[in-house]
Amino acid sequence: MGAFKAYDIRGVYNIDFTKEDAYKIGFFLPELLNTSKVLVGRDVRTSSPEIYEYITMGITDAGADVFDLGLATTPYVYWATAKYNFDASVQTTASHNAKQYNGMKISRSNAIPVGYDNGLHLVEQRIKSDTPIPVQSKGKIHAFDKQNEYIAFLKTYTPDFSNLKVSLDCSNGMVSLFIKQLLGEHPSYLFFELDGTFPNHEANPLVEANLTALKAHVLENNSDLGIIFDGDADRVMFLDENARFISPDLIIAVLAHYFHDKGFEDAEVLQDIRSSKAVGEYMQRFHYNINTWRVGRAYAAPKLKEIGGLFGGEYAGHYYFKDFFYSDSGILACLMVLDVSAKMKKKGISFSALIRDISPYFSSGELNYTSDKKQQAMDALVHYFSSKEKPTSTMDFDGYRLDFEHWWFNVRPSNTEPYLRFIAEANSENQLSTIIEKAHEILQPFLNS
Repeated sequence: MGAFKAYDIRGVYNIDFTKEDAYKIGFFLPELLNTSKVLVGRDVRTSSPEIYEYITMGITDAGADVFDLGLATTPYVYWATAKYNFDASVQTTASHNAKQYNGMKISRSNAIPVGYDNGLHLVEQRIKSDTPIPVQSKGKIHAFDKQNEYIAFLKTYTPDFSNLKVSLDCSNGMVSLFIKQLLGEHPSYLFFELDGTFPNHEANPLVEANLTALKAHVLENNSDLGIIFDGDADRVMFLDENARFISPDLIIAVLAHYFHDKGFEDAEVLQDIRSSKAVGEYMQRFHYNINTWRVGRAYAAPKLKEIGGLFGGEYAGHYYFKDFFYSDSGILACLMVLDVSAKMKKKGISFSALIRDISPYFSSGELNYTSDKKQQAMDALVHYFSSKEKPTSTMDFDGYRLDFEHWWFNVRPSNTEPYLRFIAEANSENQLSTIIEKAHEILQPFLNS
């Protein structure tokens, strides 16, 4: 079984894991998380009903009860886990991956993520070493529909954005469960129908090809901004009125306007190691302190809680909120960005102008390389660039990030895919081009042919 990852369980269904594996995961989960009841949700992928059937069969065969949310966004599962005091929850989803993928996102009490380091490795060990023996007193399955309560919670954040024209791409994913109940018919929707085959484009907004329809619609509709969600609605990304993609890390700075307008002062904010230098600099305007940490919800959510943070975000489009149990919510971030955008438009400030004000820098975006010699490749980059110029700071907790006077780079091994990821940012396009070319030259001997 090759589906156990750093953040969750995920892979091609019936290749990386099977229904029998799903059963075993369900069976061992109650014991490992010390609970007699497990909250369960699922996305709309065609394999999700079968996986749900076998997860719940495993849970009940272990003697624990299942509380069934039914079809759900992943943030809805997080919210219900913490709101209703569950010590364990499972969401069947493969997030942004292609239709042949599926998986499970597991949380413990207070919606704290269970990653490989803090629990999934134990599940994997039990699956490999033990045989489930169903108990005589099996658990039961209870319907647990809390959609109305969840929508009521989200509505407290829904702004007046009647002055905006908005194009919104649902990616045929789970955001369609809730979004019209919050935003009504005011936005112009694309690919609203729930369809786990993702017939229009894959539900991954970080892939350029998946933005084509939204970009065209923003321009045709003269929209003030475009919004696109991933498959399970824990991520959201944005286009400006010119249909230009906004680097998701910069949205952390946009969110600072929302919280400052609500009266929050001197807050702690979280970003990941790939984030633009502009984010931390912009936070100084609001007297917010930026904290940098590892990539992924399994690390970000506990870290935000540890530092007593107000909110945070990641380069991949995850945004975390103290008032959302330190978990990530694409819809909540969307509502806040709409609030900021509507207020900015009243001041005559477009979304693109706001982003220009946030960042004066040039970014490579995240570049992916396939390598079986990741550590050697990372060490080679660090050695070369640090020998040419002394870094002003160095981070080594998620790959390496080296900051220099006029530029920085991060190189890290992917925790979910077979890639070495490189990103750089510089004060000028020429400098950035030189850095990218040199990095590629250094990495070349370590790449797979």
